Amino acid sequence: MSFIILLILFWPIALFIILNLFFLPFQFALYSLFNIVTIPFQLVKIAFNRRLRANHALEHATINVIEEHFGSMNLAGLGQENGFIIQGPIDPHTVEKAARVGLMRLQRGERELAVHHRCGTSMLAANLVSSVLIILFLWKIGYFGIFYILLALVIAQFLGPHLGRFFQKYITTSTDVEGFEIVGVETGSVSRGFLGFGPLVRRYFVRTRRLISYADSY
Repeated sequence: MSFIILLILFWPIALFIILNLFFLPFQFALYSLFNIVTIPFQLVKIAFNRRLRANHALEHATINVIEEHFGSMNLAGLGQENGFIIQGPIDPHTVEKAARVGLMRLQRGERELAVHHRCGTSMLAANLVSSVLIILFLWKIGYFGIFYILLALVIAQFLGPHLGRFFQKYITTSTDVEGFEIVGVETGSVSRGFLGFGPLVRRYFVRTRRLISYADSY
């Protein structure tokens, strides 16, 4: 009797799992097609936005300078056209000082500061690699299952960071920061957690400005 009760209780869960496993390859195929179209578009859009690329480089340089002195602090960042965001357990004075030091070092030619290993570009690259592989497996084999999905994900996790560094260096950042200056740091906070609940995380917007040079006026 107890076995029958357990069967009645758990068969919907088992059916749900089986159906998901059956449709999982199709879901990955659709997701892969979406990524193959949208990710290159995102990269091209960033590539032609010089100010965004420069501020993205400054964001990375700022985090790299901070981590050189304090170690990994799980800082997050986001480049924008008029500056960049730094988020994490850090004070505004340190952020501003690191931003100015990072800018100065980029202007001196320390281009490696523009690349950061935790940049979302690496995740973007991994998604692109896995998507391309999944579509190739589907095209070559005509059918693919869980094994090929896992294989594509493993290869993507290996190649993603390397391709991500390449994307950062040549597409999503620019070390051409001559004429840039740090205007100041604006302090804010953002709630992080499920449905907006959780500890408040410090968030700073570092505003930048590019002085118009004689060459830019033409």
